[in-house]
Amino acid sequence: SNLCSWFRCSRLTDLAVSCFVFIAHTDDLIVDPRNFEWLREANCPVVADVTHALQQPAGKKLDGGGVASGGLRELIPCIARTAVAVGVDGIFMEVHDDPLNSPCDGPTQWPLRNLEELLEELIAIARVTKGKKPLKIDLTPFKE
Repeated sequence: SNLCSWFRCSRLTDLAVSCFVFIAHTDDLIVDPRNFEWLREANCPVVADVTHALQQPAGKKLDGGGVASGGLRELIPCIARTAVAVGVDGIFMEVHDDPLNSPCDGPTQWPLRNLEELLEELIAIARVTKGKKPLKIDLTPFKE
């Protein structure tokens, strides 16, 4: 892909990249796991920014001025599992002991009380996927 070529040519081998795309017509961030794989193929360490990938557009007016973004906290496990299954090198998540009263990014923060359970699951997934061998695709006609 062009993305891989750009990273190879730029020799950005020490760069950690978050793989989400802003889709303007939906005002949404879309996580595309293909990008995780392509960046890994380009020898770039990849860190999935799980919580920011689930932010919704700003627009909630705050007392005293300013706006806040919304988010889809309930999808944090789904995006984290996907990223780890693809084989990212790390994940970034905002965690808070009281997300509903967090001064920043509350709607996309994972509750501290649920962190250990999620991390245990992600570690189990990583142990399986990090040891996988690349599949060789055989496109010759299948004959019994």
